[in-house]
Amino acid sequence: MGAQGVLRRDAERNRRQLVETAKVVFAERGLEAPLDEIARRAKVGNATLYRRFPSRGQLVAAVFEDALREVVAATERALAVEDPWAAFAEHLTFLCEVQAGSRAIADLLTATVSGVPELESLRGRAFRGLTALIDRARAAGVLRPDFQHEDVVPVLMANAGLVERTAESAPTAWRRQLGYTLAGLRAPADTPAEPAPDRAGILRAMHALAERNGLTS
Repeated sequence: MGAQGVLRRDAERNRRQLVETAKVVFAERGLEAPLDEIARRAKVGNATLYRRFPSRGQLVAAVFEDALREVVAATERALAVEDPWAAFAEHLTFLCEVQAGSRAIADLLTATVSGVPELESLRGRAFRGLTALIDRARAAGVLRPDFQHEDVVPVLMANAGLVERTAESAPTAWRRQLGYTLAGLRAPADTPAEPAPDRAGILRAMHALAERNGLTS
C-alpha cells in the first residue's frame, strides 16, 4: 500500500473513532458536549476533529442521521396502524423512549438545526408524520380536540428534562409521567386545557435550544 493509501486509511480510522466517540459523549452530556472532550476521548487532535467536521452540526449529522432515519421509519409504521389512538400513543411512547436512551436525541427532537440539510429534512419528515397521527386521532374523536401540533414539542421537552434529571436515580420515571400525560390527552378530556402555545413562541424555544447546543449557523 502506498503513502496515499496509508493516509486514507488513517483518515478513515480517525473519522470512525470521532463518530463513535461523539455518539457516546453526546448521549451522556447532550448536544452541547465540548468538542474538545470528544477529540480527547477519541485520541485524536483537535485540528483533526475540526478538519473532518468543520461545524458541530456536521458532526451531529454524521452521528445521528441513522437514528433520525429510524424515527422517520417508526412514524411511517405508526401511520400504518389501524387504531388511531394506539398509533398516536405508541409512537409518542417510542419518541420518549428514544429520548430516554440518549440526551442528544432528546435535544435533537426538539431543537431546530440550521445549516445541516440532511438533519432538517429528516426532522421535517418525522414531524409531518407525527402531525398526521395527531390529525387522524383528533378526527376519530380519541384525542382531545384542543391538542394542537405545537403541543407535542413541550411534551417532548418536558420528557427530555425529566429523563436528564432522573437518568441515574429513577430511569423509568418518564414512563409513569407519560402514562399520566396520555391519560390527559385521551378524549373525552375531563379538565379544560390552558390556551394553546403560540407557534412562534414554540419555534423560538426550539431555536434557543439549538443556540445553546451550538447548532445554529
